[in-house]
Amino acid sequence: MIAFVSGRVAATGPDGAVVDVGGVGYAVQCTPATLAGLRVGEQAQVPTSLVVREDSMTLFGFADDDERSVFELLQTASGVGPRLALAMLAVHSPDALRLAVSTEDLTALTKVPGIGKKGAQRIVLELRDRLGGPIGDPSADGGRAAARPAAWRDQVQAGLINLGWSARDADAAVDAVAAELGSDEPPPVAVLLKSALKKLSK
Repeated sequence: MIAFVSGRVAATGPDGAVVDVGGVGYAVQCTPATLAGLRVGEQAQVPTSLVVREDSMTLFGFADDDERSVFELLQTASGVGPRLALAMLAVHSPDALRLAVSTEDLTALTKVPGIGKKGAQRIVLELRDRLGGPIGDPSADGGRAAARPAAWRDQVQAGLINLGWSARDADAAVDAVAAELGSDEPPPVAVLLKSALKKLSK
């Protein structure tokens, strides 16, 4: 297993990054929030999980070890493969997923594309004892990185710049998203990043 890759971020895209490790470029599939923390040209250490199939080997990257652990645990539920597990972490943070499963919050789980009510019920049944309860402060996280209001702006801006937008355009998009939020609790960074991208594509 490749536990992590450490090197210079050579490139980023909508769903992944390339990390140059000793002259070898490792393609790593990531959530938008994880990508937002990576900057092209800078050094990074990305915890990873290697998924091997008959016809492919895919490296998935995460913001931290906890996110990777939850990613691997999610796949122990029937019907949950690596793509769906990554989608779940794109919508919810690890603690938000633990909270949803432990409290049988089917509404939260069905917010993930590809999960219906029956799938959510199965996930709760199979993972309730494996995931456990939130290890952080669940009130501080309705999704990803919502605890520090200012932090999401930096992450979304970095994500936009990594995707090729200029700093000026990124600032404008972040300001537009912030204006719509007002004083409300910000949603997950992944959702904010998608909103910003929509504004830039208009």
